[in-house]
Amino acid sequence: MTTSSTPPNAVTSTAPTLEDPSVYLNDPNRKLLEIDTETRQGPVLFRWLTLAMEYLIGAILAALIVAVSSNVVGRSVFNHSLPWVDELARMLFIWLVFIGAAAAFARYEHIAVDALVRRLPLRVAHMLYFLQHLIITGLMLVMMWGGYQVLTRSSGRSAIMGVPLSLVSLSLVLCVIFIAAVSLWRMWVSVDVIRQPHRQPTDLPGER
Repeated sequence: MTTSSTPPNAVTSTAPTLEDPSVYLNDPNRKLLEIDTETRQGPVLFRWLTLAMEYLIGAILAALIVAVSSNVVGRSVFNHSLPWVDELARMLFIWLVFIGAAAAFARYEHIAVDALVRRLPLRVAHMLYFLQHLIITGLMLVMMWGGYQVLTRSSGRSAIMGVPLSLVSLSLVLCVIFIAAVSLWRMWVSVDVIRQPHRQPTDLPGER
């Protein structure tokens, strides 16, 4: 007579299955608006600029780490620090913020509350996307004009390194120009979806 090793009243426990995080991170409605260098989605110029900005971000981050670490080591080991390193670190951080903001915008990685728009039909969702990017474009134009005024009127230099302050402000202008251009492209894609709601996503403009 054989006996089972499992008691008859025992409850078999199963490991909880983890949900795929892409369910919450990926929105099929906005997929058409993302710049993706791997799948070649989006205009070629935007894809190359996004990739170039990401490499530039890596280089700036590495330079920032080296600059800050050198002064930390200098103060703690040699009791001496380079005064120009702090100024360089501030400039690198400003460029890192604005270039990073532009690259994140291209890949649709800025924080957003999309609980509503991801549940809407494709056509209605792109109506909201069009309004969203219309507001973004208007704001970027205002910032572009303000940045241009700063660049043209800025004649000063940094206190230690003597770097023109307009070079620091240039990061803001480049950031808002790129964001405005991407917003205009996304508005064009959304208009095409709104006008032809039954069109296949692969046939939409600007993806190849």
